[in-house]
Amino acid sequence: MKKTIAMAALAIAVSFGAVSCKKKVSDADLQTQATTIVTSNPGASVEVKDGVAHLSGTFTDQQSKDAMIAQLKAVSGIKDVMDMATIAPADVPVATTTAVDPAVQQKVQDAVKDFPSVKVEVVNGELTLTGNVSPLQARKIKESVDALKVGKVNFNYTVK
Repeated sequence: MKKTIAMAALAIAVSFGAVSCKKKVSDADLQTQATTIVTSNPGASVEVKDGVAHLSGTFTDQQSKDAMIAQLKAVSGIKDVMDMATIAPADVPVATTTAVDPAVQQKVQDAVKDFPSVKVEVVNGELTLTGNVSPLQARKIKESVDALKVGKVNFNYTVK
């Protein structure tokens, strides 16, 4: 009877010990969970070592970065988050001109003045030549305009 009571007591002690011991989560499992969270920001990455998440990469703003850190800290098994991420500088809008400089337009008009069927127009912010020309005229016009080095010019004339 003493042996039975001793065995029962030992079985109860072992079962309580097994229930009270926490199973340690592996770094590989934590890495999988952390990577799933971080994929919402394509510019960021995370690496888990000894239960510590190391967050790196670039975020668009501080709020996004703070939210990601909070999500990583909420993962059961992650002890801490090391923040090595940066905030991307805000894009500065660049002023673009959609109109062609009148002086450039005048130079092109002067270059094609000997060809009255050719018109020089600004279409969608680019110089465009239209009209009807012969193959010889088309070659002369292209050479004259290219010599001006005025940038992009659309040669939309019809060669007959």
